[in-house]
Amino acid sequence: MTLNRRHILAASLTLGAMNLFPGLSWAQARKLVFATFTGSWEEAHREVIVPHFRKANGNADIVLDPMLSVDMIAKVAAAKNSPPIDVMLMDPGPRLTLIDQGLTAPFPTDASKNYRDLLPVAQLPEGPGIFFQAVGITYNPEKVKTPPTSWDDLWKPEYKGRVGITNMNSTLGTAFMVELAKIRGGGEDNIDPAFAALKELQPNLGAVAPNPGALATLFQQGQIDISPGNFNAIQILRARGVPVEFAKPKTGTIAFLTTAHIAKNTPNAPLAAALIESAMAPEVQTKLMQAPFFVIPTNGKVKMEGDIAKMIAKDQEDLKASFVFHDWSIINKNRAAWIERFNKEIKV
Repeated sequence: MTLNRRHILAASLTLGAMNLFPGLSWAQARKLVFATFTGSWEEAHREVIVPHFRKANGNADIVLDPMLSVDMIAKVAAAKNSPPIDVMLMDPGPRLTLIDQGLTAPFPTDASKNYRDLLPVAQLPEGPGIFFQAVGITYNPEKVKTPPTSWDDLWKPEYKGRVGITNMNSTLGTAFMVELAKIRGGGEDNIDPAFAALKELQPNLGAVAPNPGALATLFQQGQIDISPGNFNAIQILRARGVPVEFAKPKTGTIAFLTTAHIAKNTPNAPLAAALIESAMAPEVQTKLMQAPFFVIPTNGKVKMEGDIAKMIAKDQEDLKASFVFHDWSIINKNRAAWIERFNKEIKV
C-alpha cells in the first residue's frame, strides 16, 4: 500500500491521541463524528470545544451531527459493529438506555487529566458529565409584566394561546412533565396528575415544539410568551436582543447532567476520548460559561461567574442546594408509553 499525505496525517492524529490515552489501542482514523444537540448546543460546541480539540490533536477532522439523544441511540444500535457516530451526548434518561444496551465504551479515566477534577456527580466512567442543564420558566418581559415565580403561572388565563412546551421525546419535555406530576401529587412513578394538568392547560397552549431549539425559535418569532425553558438557550436569545427572561420556580430549578460517551466499536476511540477530554478542560468550560453560551460547568476548578453566578448558583454548594434532580431509572420504565400517550392526547 502506498502512503499518501492523508494516510500519514490520519495515522499521526491517532497516535497523538494515543499519547494522551496510552491505554487505548491503535485503530485506523477517519473523520470524527460528534453527535451533539440541536440549536445553541451545536453552536457552542462548534465554536469552543471543536477548536480546542483540533488544536490539541493536530487539526483533526471532525464533523458535528446535531440530533436528540434518542436518535443517537437508534443510529448506533442499528449499526453496532460499525457505528456512524463516535461521540454521543446523553441526557440522563437516554444515558441509562445507552448503557443498558451496551452501546458505549468506557472512558479511560486513569489516563485523563481532567476527569478527577469533575464534581463527584459528574465522575461517571461510562461517560463523564460535561455540563449541567437547568430548566426554569422562560418568559417575554414585554408581555409578561409580573415575573413568574411558579409553574402554576402557566395556567393564568391571560396567557391563553401563548404558552409553549416541548413534547416528551425531549428531556426538557419529560422533565417538565415529571416536575408537574410531583407538584400535583404524583412523581416519577405516577405521571397521571401531569396529564390532567395539561388538559387544564390546553386553552393556553400555543405550541408544542419538537425540541428545545424549536421552542427557543418560537420566542424569537414572537409566537409564545411563556414556557419551560433551558437556562442557556434563554440567555443566548437575550444576547441576540430577543425579549426573554429566565425565572427560577419557587419549587427549585429542574436540573440534569449531560454526559459524553464513546460509541462502542468505533474505529476512532482515541480521538473520541480526546474530544471528551477537551470538553472537560477547565479553560473550555470557563469559556462556555461566558456569554453568549452560558453553559453550566461540571469541572470543580471552574469558578461560577456572570449570569450563571447571578441567576443559577454562586458556587458549587449553592448549585447542589438549588437544583432539583429526578430519578431517571424510574422514569425510563414508563417513558416510552408516556411519549405515546402525550402524542395522542396533547394537541394544539
